[in-house]
Amino acid sequence: MEEKDRPVGELEIPGIPVFKKGKVRNVFDLGDRLLIVATDRISAFDFVLPSLISHKGKVLTQISRFWFDYTSLICPNHMISTEVKDFPAELQPYADILEKRSMLVKKARVLPVECVVRGYISGSAWKEYQETGKVCGIKLPKGLQESSRLEEPIFTPSTKAEVGHDENITFKEMENITGSELAEKIRKISLELYQRASLYAISRGIIIADTKFEFGLDENGELILIDELFTPDSSRFWPLASYQPGKSQPSLDKQFVRDYLISTGWDRKTPPPPALPDEIIEQTSKRYLEIYQLLTGKNDLP
Repeated sequence: MEEKDRPVGELEIPGIPVFKKGKVRNVFDLGDRLLIVATDRISAFDFVLPSLISHKGKVLTQISRFWFDYTSLICPNHMISTEVKDFPAELQPYADILEKRSMLVKKARVLPVECVVRGYISGSAWKEYQETGKVCGIKLPKGLQESSRLEEPIFTPSTKAEVGHDENITFKEMENITGSELAEKIRKISLELYQRASLYAISRGIIIADTKFEFGLDENGELILIDELFTPDSSRFWPLASYQPGKSQPSLDKQFVRDYLISTGWDRKTPPPPALPDEIIEQTSKRYLEIYQLLTGKNDLP
């Protein structure tokens, strides 16, 4: 394996201060801009796992790049470039490790809400629906099955927790956080983004069951999309050909890893999380590469 193809778990750039280190991404401060580098780390149940997934960081960056371009007329975003040749001179010596896994972006004031859109009922929404008949305060029709398609996609915001779990909130609670006008704008744009991406994905044989967005305000106070967009880490992807409501669906996202961890008997609360066997690592990497190729139409390895 060539050095540039080895999985990347940790990354430092001498002389460039770290702005933030997330579960998967390291963000570096370039003054008026940021450099977001997606590593090959993988998280589940709010833990960063001790295993690395080959190609994952590149897949996340290149899929986000694709979607930021595809949706730019609906909402502007923070992406400046994913081409290392466009990066500042001090980053050029690290081109090999930054290639395809890094994105130069505008700085933004991050809004403290996760903006989730659901077109199908699954995961935590299915659990909440079974208990209350609602999701985030939205009453849904009776008789839905697991993985049912909703008549209309719904906007279900949540808190953005730095530590621990995000908590689902009602739209009214979101208005209290962001203000009513901004909340309405975010909801409208989120639903438009989901509708546009869903139609495209269906044409590629993929159902986007749900997804989450992050927004910020740029230096002029304008709303922009930030972070990642319609990736296997932020979305639930199902193959259209095998879709059948009434059960959980095979996934082309990191649900595969969550399912494995559940099968080990780990309580999902007590550290450390178990390492992934080589077979699970390989299968997960294949899933990320498959969704990249299906969505972008490219057959190259990112």
